[in-house]
Amino acid sequence: MNFITRKIRQFIIVSVLLTTTAYAVNSNTSQSISLFLPNTVSEHYVRVNGVKLHYLEAGHGPLVVLLHGWPETSLSWHNTIVALMPHYHVVAPDLRGLGQSEHTKTGYDKKTIATDIKALIESLGEKHAIIIAHDMGGKAAYMMAHLYPQMISRLVLADCFIPGTENADPFQGGSWHYGFHMAKDFPEMLTKDREKEYISMMIKLMSYKKDAISDDMINEYVPHYASSGGMTAGFNYYRALKEDAELAKTFRTEKLSMPILTITGEYSANDKLAKALKNEAINLKSIIVKNSGHFVAEEQPKEFNQALLSFLSSNSDDKFKSLEQENQGKLGIYALDTNTNKSINYHANKY
Repeated sequence: MNFITRKIRQFIIVSVLLTTTAYAVNSNTSQSISLFLPNTVSEHYVRVNGVKLHYLEAGHGPLVVLLHGWPETSLSWHNTIVALMPHYHVVAPDLRGLGQSEHTKTGYDKKTIATDIKALIESLGEKHAIIIAHDMGGKAAYMMAHLYPQMISRLVLADCFIPGTENADPFQGGSWHYGFHMAKDFPEMLTKDREKEYISMMIKLMSYKKDAISDDMINEYVPHYASSGGMTAGFNYYRALKEDAELAKTFRTEKLSMPILTITGEYSANDKLAKALKNEAINLKSIIVKNSGHFVAEEQPKEFNQALLSFLSSNSDDKFKSLEQENQGKLGIYALDTNTNKSINYHANKY
């Protein structure tokens, strides 16, 4: 074998390894992230499924993967990471194109995002994980539950909509921003150099507790979205929704066997998520968090984290029943009976 042939072969081997293994690790959190998380949380990068993902990691135990939504990053889970890390191995990735993860031109359909997360779990040497997901991350988690059910031991969906069930028609009380974000080029043009104002306004619009997400936290999100291609990546999650809905429609007669918990805000998804899942989920529990909008984990972190820990515990049925019976009203958590569709008759604001 001559010198040139050897070098080509070495190059090919290294290239293959880089597509499937972690290749950069920061042992400590960056200075900005350390403002919100303890120094025992570390940052890592891994290339999986053709994309470089950034993720936060903490704790030991069963693997829990946290999937954020728009317009946030993995840092949105800071309260949840702290609550779970004494009991679980917690990993919170920045989704493809968002935060410190690589911007890609394609791959924002939720099937691809689900495959990214499957590959991330495998790169950690695990066969399955508990998935906790919000907003766009929740849509990807739903896809993952159907495409790779063996990878999910328990599933928590936090204030999101199953692809195809969104109400994007403002004339019918729906959300105007879906159509705006899906339009080609216009949202980038109109938000250029106004990224902070737009993201801040959208977060406040979708929140019930307007001060729950601080300006300091928003200032962490904005530079990533304002970077070259950052806003486009975020909008591409919306532009893929039609494709997502078409795939999700093929799942609606299938069953999901893993235990599922939905946690929604009183003034956001309310009971819509649980009702959309009730014919698919064999083991479904649902709670509605009072005095919360879309960002439940940040608007009501105490209630959110207590519900999580109860659901994830080994005797979760007993603990969840106790949570429902003893803390209704006190914590502002209300159970939804998915068999009868009976729930508290809240006035659910549309965002």
